[in-house]
Amino acid sequence: MHSGIVEVLDAARHAAARSVNALMTASYWEIGRRIVEAEQQGKRRAGYGEQLIERLSADLTAQFGRGFSRPNLQQMRSFFLTWPIRQTVSSESSPAPVARPWHLDELAQVFTLPWSAYVRLLSVKDGHARQFYEAEALRGGWSVRQLDRQINSQFYERTALSKNKAAMLVKGAVPKPEDAVTPDDAIKDPYVLEFLDLKDEYSESDLEQALIRRLEDFLLELGDGFAFVGRQRRLRIDQTWYRVDLLFFHRRLRCLVIIDLKLGALTHADVGQMHLYCNYAKEHWTFADENPPVGLILCADKGHALARYALEGLPSKVMAANYRMVLPDAEVLQKELENTRRLIESRGTIVSKKRKR
Repeated sequence: MHSGIVEVLDAARHAAARSVNALMTASYWEIGRRIVEAEQQGKRRAGYGEQLIERLSADLTAQFGRGFSRPNLQQMRSFFLTWPIRQTVSSESSPAPVARPWHLDELAQVFTLPWSAYVRLLSVKDGHARQFYEAEALRGGWSVRQLDRQINSQFYERTALSKNKAAMLVKGAVPKPEDAVTPDDAIKDPYVLEFLDLKDEYSESDLEQALIRRLEDFLLELGDGFAFVGRQRRLRIDQTWYRVDLLFFHRRLRCLVIIDLKLGALTHADVGQMHLYCNYAKEHWTFADENPPVGLILCADKGHALARYALEGLPSKVMAANYRMVLPDAEVLQKELENTRRLIESRGTIVSKKRKR
């Protein structure tokens, strides 16, 4: 009975995710159509399209929140232009075909891939390659992860050059374990969360979540000017989504402090990613009268804890030195991280032992 109920719930959640994605895609196509039509009506005015999207973005964001930034609206516009569809009907009074608007439920049946898949396809500049990937994704039931993997591996080009194209297509249709998308993954898709206006705080593990919450409390307890801004703050660079674990504003330094937690050892990729976050925050999250953001990488590797500030992007050595004087000492953070991890792991061991009894 248990396994049967699990199957029912999994099927229902998959269906719910598909339904949300279908309606989201349909509505975004319709928004793109209306933007293009409005641009065509005002085409005599220079820069009308850019002004239209800028104003529309501000109005929709004020009313509906996330999901309607200028790049997102431009993406919807591109979606309509890349997948133009027409529908005409004839009536007894007017035998000539007359265009009529599409209903969202009809559009949902036309665009059966998730919105994330169409966003990924929009990044494929070659039209023939885009059509190939779309057709194969529909034919093979590819997940977004599988589609992304095939595009990154240049599956279209490799198939075109292959002497046995049929074998290549059969081989490419076989999914890999990492291609699987669970109902949780589908619902937590950033595009879905934006569309439904849901919070997207999540953590990779119970340990990470507990560490983040404790670090948040610890930094606020320091009383040195930290003001909490958000947890699991999401950002998008090109077609890739990222999240920063904690975001603070430091009142004395007048800058954002981005904190990223790693459960493994520090790598060069982690440092590069933090600089990417800082550059993004400087351009999109920082106000004109604020200083450049600073990043803090906390590594909670079981071998040892490590805290490292990303200060190389600051405009002067004087500013970097000032930041070091005001921000908490790295050794203090490392000690707190080690103590917190031991405390959390010991509590987890006690709880697991009680459950076994």
